[in-house]
Amino acid sequence: MKRLCKSTSNRKICGVCGGIGEYLGIDATVVRLIFIIFGLVSVGVIFYILAAILMPYDDEY
Repeated sequence: MKRLCKSTSNRKICGVCGGIGEYLGIDATVVRLIFIIFGLVSVGVIFYILAAILMPYDDEY
């Protein structure tokens, strides 16, 4: 079963985008671009901070 976790191997800041990309099976760069677009309206920044706090790392389960 797949779990949504922060990536320890594909990370730039906290590994949130890398973890979401691995979970969805898409490139993490696409997820990062989506966060940049949403960040322009400040919704993406709030979501990223919440995800960085709440998501576990992939080696913690």
